[in-house]
Amino acid sequence: MTATFWKGKRVLVTGHTGFKGGWLCLWLQSMGAEVHGYALPPPTKLNFFTVAHVEEAMASSTIADIRNYEKLLALLKDIQPEIVFHLGAQSLVRYSYQHPVETYEVNVMGVVNLLEAVRTSGGVKAVVNVTTDKCYENHEWPWGYRENEAMGGHDPYSSSKGCVELVTAAYRNSFLAETGVAVATARAGNVIGGGDMASDRLLPDFMRAIDSGSTLTIRYPGAIRPWQHVLEPLSGYLILAERLCMSGSEVAESWNFGPAAEDEKTVGWIVEHLTSRNPGMTWQCDTSSQPHEANYLKLDSSKARARLAWMPRWRLQMSLDKTLEWHHSWHSGQNMRDVSLAQISEYLGENVSVTGDVHSGTI
Repeated sequence: MTATFWKGKRVLVTGHTGFKGGWLCLWLQSMGAEVHGYALPPPTKLNFFTVAHVEEAMASSTIADIRNYEKLLALLKDIQPEIVFHLGAQSLVRYSYQHPVETYEVNVMGVVNLLEAVRTSGGVKAVVNVTTDKCYENHEWPWGYRENEAMGGHDPYSSSKGCVELVTAAYRNSFLAETGVAVATARAGNVIGGGDMASDRLLPDFMRAIDSGSTLTIRYPGAIRPWQHVLEPLSGYLILAERLCMSGSEVAESWNFGPAAEDEKTVGWIVEHLTSRNPGMTWQCDTSSQPHEANYLKLDSSKARARLAWMPRWRLQMSLDKTLEWHHSWHSGQNMRDVSLAQISEYLGENVSVTGDVHSGTI
């Protein structure tokens, strides 16, 4: 990824008020991009977008529903983005059991609206559509899923993301490829990091238990997930977007961005590591009946390593420690925009300063 590539680029990020979207906007800002956002208000009162002052350097921040096609189209025609990152989605498995219709409307029709707006407005060169590792038909295999595996999903959220992959491929093949718009999908693992304050997620639940002095309750201590720091897949999305602009159809396909195999740990392992860093913390298992969730999920990212030269930088223990470090910095009253930019800088090996100054031509 060439840092100078992003300077002055007009970029639209849908879902910019969310956890991953906020971190992505901050990273793009640090490289000098002109960043526009389109999303609903932040999903929780406390959230990364607000706490890290992401809006300070946004070129524009439009608060609107991805299901509002006319408003989305008007924005694209107005700002004429060169690159679009689509992260606007309903992203919680358990919420999808309670609100299946909303989940399909937001995730499936949301991407239809976006791709139709891209097709109609003109000017977009590249689209990175962020889906999920859960888009695969999960057979609980002990090996990682590759990009050519079948789509599926037991729950509405996972199923909706499998649909999103099919919709994206159809728009690419039917309309966008012939007009020179390069479209790819990106599938990542279970992201963690400072500022994730969503409900029904392991790390945010742990942080809330720390703050309240309560006992953490977890559902599936033996479940294995592809845990990774939020900066890991974001680096993959940025590399992919740059390659889409430069190479077009050569990389306009689906991509996995998962952690190293040795970092695929159980929920119980994660909790034990975190409690070892926080003496006095206790946890227990919820033995009540729960909706179905996958027990084992693993990604094979060998294609991204071979063809995009992407690979994870932070091991899982480092990722967990950086998440705790961010949380403690927030509670100590530090400027969380500066803290977050410093973590991006550290992830890059100090190539980019907290003020966005580029110290090296490449990342």
